Amino acid sequence: MGVITQQIEARFQMPLTDLRRAVAAAPQANMEATGVVRWYGLLAEALDVLETAEAALVAVLGTEPGELDDPAMELAHQVNTAVAVRDGRALVVTYLLDPKVPGKRDPRGPAPAVLRGPALSTAPATVPGARAVPVRGGGWRDEREGEIQQPGRASGEGVRAT
Repeated sequence: MGVITQQIEARFQMPLTDLRRAVAAAPQANMEATGVVRWYGLLAEALDVLETAEAALVAVLGTEPGELDDPAMELAHQVNTAVAVRDGRALVVTYLLDPKVPGKRDPRGPAPAVLRGPALSTAPATVPGARAVPVRGGGWRDEREGEIQQPGRASGEGVRAT
């Protein structure tokens, strides 16, 4: 928690207690700070739940040597779940603090990729009309008749294409 607290204080240039008070006084003033403070609070709650679950598991493990019974296994699962929740909330806080992650909006405006438009053409494809298309061997294919024409031969004298 200490590292995340330091990151929050460095990002917003104020102690965490002052940031919490500022968000409580005006939550709409800075939505980014409001989100970070909210998720930091959820992270602190998850850490408390984890510490409680670990203490209960240690108490059970200290009294019963040998194989774990069902209540001890249930406590172990609670610890695992609490660890997953804590880690997930810590990831959310670090995501909110990182301005370079994908999907974040830059206050200076949209990214250059947004201004360029789509990478692929979104216009409908044009339907080619009936025209002569060059083929290998120096001839061309007449799309209407399916014949390959050779230079110097009249239409109708070409080799039939299959």
